[in-house]
Amino acid sequence: MSENQNLLAEQRRTLILDEVRRRGGVRVNELTRKLGVSDMTVRRDLDALARQGVLEKVHGGAVPVVEASTHEPGFEAKSGLELSAKEDIARAAAELVSPGAAIALSGGTTTFALAHRLLDVPDLTVVTNSVRVADVFHAAQRTSGPRQGAATVVLTGGVRTPSDSLVGPVADQAIATLHFDLLFLGVHGISAEAGLSTPNLAEAETNRRLVQSARRVVVVADHTKWGTVGLSSFASLDQVDTLVTDSGLPEGARAEVAEHLRRLVVAGEPEEPDDESAAT
Repeated sequence: MSENQNLLAEQRRTLILDEVRRRGGVRVNELTRKLGVSDMTVRRDLDALARQGVLEKVHGGAVPVVEASTHEPGFEAKSGLELSAKEDIARAAAELVSPGAAIALSGGTTTFALAHRLLDVPDLTVVTNSVRVADVFHAAQRTSGPRQGAATVVLTGGVRTPSDSLVGPVADQAIATLHFDLLFLGVHGISAEAGLSTPNLAEAETNRRLVQSARRVVVVADHTKWGTVGLSSFASLDQVDTLVTDSGLPEGARAEVAEHLRRLVVAGEPEEPDDESAAT
């Protein structure tokens, strides 16, 4: 019986590892349904695979272990991370948007959270290369029907990435012809040295086009993104106007941000006055 149980466990763990590698990440509840086992069994399997060094456990699931600079988790894997921080950031970022503005939202789980907060802002024009973000607005229109002041959504074409962003020459050409009042940019990593970075080379180029087409660039990123460096940098911190983050950002990082950016918004904390406002 013991040998049979071990064999079944090995088979199960092989299936789990294949799923993680194929999709870029999985959640525990998905695995319990797929494998027909308990939550506790799945977590034991993930612990065993993590000890082998073939995957990394994250909150609510697991992602593959590969080189940090090239690893791009799938949307589902990332959506379970730092949930409360993302909601706080989305709430704070939404306050920067005025009715009637032309805005752009890049791909990412934080911009996805922000999209939900923008549904009630009237007369927006929203350009996005994120399938998930576009779906937020389209689903709202399908549910409530046509309504005055609903956002006009422009979804770029392109090749789909693991994070459900559309990138490549088609997306780049579409973005290059447009101009936005505000760009809300999700990032894989942010640092003083590397600036904004991503593990996906094509996504880096599309993000460069987004930055070039925006009058103001707002990065929405939780504190875990600070110090992370992806394979390709696409903007320096000096090209960013505002960083909206959460209270977990360390003091040292805040000081570095203040040297480069015009504005730092920490969700849930009052903004410190700049030198000009303090003088008045």
